[in-house]
Amino acid sequence: MTPNLHKALDTIRELAAATRWPESVTPLLPSGLDEAGFWPDGFRSAGVSAAIRYDKRDLMILLADNPASAAALFTTNLCSAAPVMHSRASLLESRGCMRAIICNSGNANAATGPEGLADAAAMAVATAALFGLKPEEVLVASTGVIGQPLPMPKILGAMPELPAALARNSSLDAAEAIMTTDTFPKFFSLDVRLSGGTARVSGIAKGSGMICPDMATMLAFLCTDAAIEPALLQRMLENANRNSFNAITVDGDTSTNDMVSILAGGKGPSIAEKSRDAEIFAGALELLMTFLARLIVIDGEGATKLVEIRVEGALSDRDAAIAAKTIANSPLVKTALHGQDANWGRIIAAAGRSGAFFRQEDVAILFDGLSILEPGLKAVFSEEDAAEILKKPSYTMTVRLGNGPGKAAVWTCDLSKEYIEINGSYRS
Repeated sequence: MTPNLHKALDTIRELAAATRWPESVTPLLPSGLDEAGFWPDGFRSAGVSAAIRYDKRDLMILLADNPASAAALFTTNLCSAAPVMHSRASLLESRGCMRAIICNSGNANAATGPEGLADAAAMAVATAALFGLKPEEVLVASTGVIGQPLPMPKILGAMPELPAALARNSSLDAAEAIMTTDTFPKFFSLDVRLSGGTARVSGIAKGSGMICPDMATMLAFLCTDAAIEPALLQRMLENANRNSFNAITVDGDTSTNDMVSILAGGKGPSIAEKSRDAEIFAGALELLMTFLARLIVIDGEGATKLVEIRVEGALSDRDAAIAAKTIANSPLVKTALHGQDANWGRIIAAAGRSGAFFRQEDVAILFDGLSILEPGLKAVFSEEDAAEILKKPSYTMTVRLGNGPGKAAVWTCDLSKEYIEINGSYRS
C-alpha cells in the first residue's frame, strides 16, 4: 500500500469516528485498497494513466450501467473551463439523463478558447463511442494547470484501457486519478435506510489548493442507486452543497473548474418529492458531501489544522455566512492558526470588514469551550490554555456577534510556508 493510501484510510476512519451519524445512516468504512463494493449497484469506476504530466493515474471514468438521473453544479467563475461549459450544455441537452463522467487530471483545459471546447467535446465523443453511449450522456471534467492545451493524443491513446480497468471497479483508482496536489485520495460511502429499502450513496472528491468553491481546483462525483427524478435530485444537490462544498476554504480562490455532480441509477428504492424518504436521503447526501468537503480542507496545501469557524448571533444567516467566510479566508487569521497564536484582534478585524452588521462591544470569541473574548471587549484568558487548544489538529472557533438569529459554519485550515512552496513551483 502506498503512503498516500495509508494516509487516506487513516484520515477517513478518524473523521468517520468523530462524526455523529443519524440512526438512518450507516457509514461504510474503507477496508483497504480494493474497494470494489464501494459504489451503489449499477455503477463502476476506473482510473488509468495517460501520462499527461507525470507517470500516474490521471484519467478516470465513472460509468452507469443504465441511463441515470443526473444533477450538477458548476463554478461561478467567469473564466470557467471548457469542460464546465461543455458539461453545462450536455446536462441541458440530455434533460438530466447521463451515463458517464470522464475526467482527466494534470491539465485544466481552462483558458484554452475554441480548441479547448473542441477537446472537451472530443473526450465526450470518444467515451461515448467506447461504451455505446450518446455524447450528450457524458459529463466531462478536467483539473490541473490553466492555460495549456489538453494533450489529446495522450488522453485518446489511454481511453482503450478503460474497459478492462472497469472490471476491477476500484474506487481508489478512480479517486487517485483525479488528484493534482492532493496528498491522498478522498472517497466515502453511506447506506441510507428508507421506507422502501436501503439506498447507497457514494462519492469521490479532489481538492487541495485553489479551494473556495462558489458553485453553484474542486471536483466531486457522487452516485446513488436510489430512483430520483432529475429536478428533485438537482434541488437536493443545491441544498446539500450550500453547507458542504460551499462552506469550505483553503486559500480563498474559486477555481475555473469547480464541479460537483450526482447520478441516480434507479435500481434501489424510489424517492418521491416532499416525502419523509426525501428528507432522510437529502440529509444523508449533505452528510456525505460535508464529509468529503472536510477531507479537502484536511488535505489543504501545506495545512496542519482543520478549524471550524462558527458564527452565531448575527442579524441573519447571510450576515453570519459572510463573516465566517471572511474570517476563514483571512491570511492573518490563517497564519495565526498556524503559529498557534490566540490573536483575537485579527478575528474581530476580519469580521468587522466582512460586511456583516454588528457592534464590536457585543462580540464574544471562544476556542472550543475556552472564552477568549467576552462582550465589552474583555479579553481575560490563559495564553497557556489557549495554546493547548491551538496545538490540536482540529478544533472549533466560535464567534458570537450578538443576539440575532443568524448562524453559519465554515471549515478552513491554517496557512503555512509549505503552501507558498507548493504553489510557487506548481508548473515545474
